[in-house]
Amino acid sequence: MSRFNFENPAHTMKRVRFYEHPSWQEHNPGTGHPECADRLRAIDTGLTERGLYDKLVRTAPPQVTTGDLCRVHDSAYVESILSLRGKNVPLDGDTAVSPRSVEAALYAAGAVKAGVRAVLEKTCDIAFCPIRPPGHHAESNRAMGFCLFNNVAVGAAYALAEMNLKRVMIIDPDVHHGNGTQHIFYDRADVFYFSIHQYPFFPGTGAAEETGSREGAGHTVNVPLPPGMGDREYLYVVERLLCPLIADYRPELVLFSAGFDAHILDPLGQMDVSNEGFRAMFETVLHTLEDLAIPSVFALEGGYSLEALRSVVPDLIDLLVSGDWTAQAASEPNPAAVRTVDQVRRCLAGTQG
Repeated sequence: MSRFNFENPAHTMKRVRFYEHPSWQEHNPGTGHPECADRLRAIDTGLTERGLYDKLVRTAPPQVTTGDLCRVHDSAYVESILSLRGKNVPLDGDTAVSPRSVEAALYAAGAVKAGVRAVLEKTCDIAFCPIRPPGHHAESNRAMGFCLFNNVAVGAAYALAEMNLKRVMIIDPDVHHGNGTQHIFYDRADVFYFSIHQYPFFPGTGAAEETGSREGAGHTVNVPLPPGMGDREYLYVVERLLCPLIADYRPELVLFSAGFDAHILDPLGQMDVSNEGFRAMFETVLHTLEDLAIPSVFALEGGYSLEALRSVVPDLIDLLVSGDWTAQAASEPNPAAVRTVDQVRRCLAGTQG
């Protein structure tokens, strides 16, 4: 049992620390880019309309240190990104920096690190980091997919190195597979990476057969769903696969790569998850975490419909604050989702032979 266990009774208001920094709105990857500052403005509008800011502990994060970054990124890569301060530079066809992008990335990773420390030291119950640029596509030595530094990887590595944890889980429901996060921890057993994503789709990784290697065998789980899956299928995966894995692995901390581009309104993804589906999915996971006294940190990844972000993120914040979490029962899913879950189980069984 973790020495960081909470003692809060179930169904009580939670202390949610909400990180914010102006540089996140000043990161500009280019005119017309889907990963734009309007995403955060949409979230802000939704939170303001519903009066949710009054229920949050609003906090400015510190910048992450070079040492923190170098736990998950090559030092030469870190230096190359830091050298781009104040510049406009395209890094690939999807990813670019503007004059304040590097600063934004340092505060983004710093927010996740600070959130990890806050929940483990019990100065809050949950941390939410609405950060830009996102992170889960960033490899140890390469920026890609709108991402510069791998924010959740930085947070997980910090928890293991500085907070003396032994087991961390990363849950990634973004519609795109988090290739960078997977590869950084692929050989390790102290980080369990779980991804549910559209497949085949960018970045092309995340097949069910990708389950980790060496000490990390069985500690990567990919649920590659075909396009068109929605509320029933996502909740089925969470109920039948994710929650039992959490109970079995018993992480001392869960980091969410909180992508919302599986939403039915998203212009990039091709999934059909509704606001209610996201709420049910997160509620079921949070119920499991509450039962096992596991703290959590949320870091924004994708989600490119401004209309969806304006409602679905405030819905999640409202859920986090309320603490009124119950396990949801999945109704009959599309048979394709059942087949995928069965395939994932077979792949995991193969790591135990």
